[in-house]
Amino acid sequence: MTEYKLALVGFGGVNRALAQLIAERNENWKTELGFTLKIVGVTDLFLGSVIGREGLDAALLAKLPAVKGAMAQLAGGEADALNEAVIKDSGADIIVEATFTNPVDGEPATSFCRWALERGKHVVTTNKGPIALHGAALKALARSNNVTFEYEGSVMSGTPVIRLAKQSLAGSSIVGFEGILNGTSNFVLTRMEGGLGFAEAVSKAQELGYAEADPTADVEGHDVRLKVVILANELLGAKLKVSDVTCSGISSLDLGDIEKARQDGARWKLIGAAMRHADGSISASVEPRLLKHDHPLSGISGATNAVSFTTDLLGAVTVSGPGAGRMETAFALLSDIISIHQSVAHN
Repeated sequence: MTEYKLALVGFGGVNRALAQLIAERNENWKTELGFTLKIVGVTDLFLGSVIGREGLDAALLAKLPAVKGAMAQLAGGEADALNEAVIKDSGADIIVEATFTNPVDGEPATSFCRWALERGKHVVTTNKGPIALHGAALKALARSNNVTFEYEGSVMSGTPVIRLAKQSLAGSSIVGFEGILNGTSNFVLTRMEGGLGFAEAVSKAQELGYAEADPTADVEGHDVRLKVVILANELLGAKLKVSDVTCSGISSLDLGDIEKARQDGARWKLIGAAMRHADGSISASVEPRLLKHDHPLSGISGATNAVSFTTDLLGAVTVSGPGAGRMETAFALLSDIISIHQSVAHN
């Protein structure tokens, strides 16, 4: 039976949910997946860090109070975040990186990924920053050290959009995509269709936990912009930088715009898109678009995400699912670990 040792970098909702899954389902995974998981290190800027090379109690970790320095309560724990030590010296096989996204330079998450890959450790991450800004370099580093770098959860949380496109649509030649890639902005637009003004809809999203205290990244399209870069580079073979993607958000839309669209048999959606043109060039954008009701993305409501791929053999192929959520994103990390296990088994 294969056992993988994990070091968790960042211990917010996502990695805490992964610890909960390990506590509840590890025994079942022996037969279902052919492996078990053992947590040997955790580090978090707020909570501190702990290393336990013989294995840490996943259930205890999942229930750890969310108070500053809480890791110091554990045997061998520290109130300080010893990131480098946990990544390099905990004995982990796989580094699970789930810290906040820095859209400017991808740090410190990019360094966390690089340290792990340089040490010959597999990396799974939910973080958009390292992939959108430094994806090519990190993938090359992984190849040179014969390890795997996985990031399924960076675009649509637990909905396996990257893997589905690469595996299930292989041979169908994806030439472009359109996507609703931010649940917060889609929730706001859905509530505006129900009569709430923009500010009221944003407040409701914040109340329900869909939007941050500062919702700018969601409603102005910055979050989607990173995801478009990732999808275009992964699936269209582009080499886009964030600055190559034109970007505008939904804050300029008002109830008059929403009502006019309704009268015209259409809906406003914040769409992230990329297309390969006949000359081989690739254009990409994030912008509000009017979609007629027969468009495959028109009916996607609330905090749901969806992507419609344009293929040369199948036409439009659309996948939808949750684009956020702690347990959904933890599932994406598990799916990446499953992919690593399959890769290791075939080598």
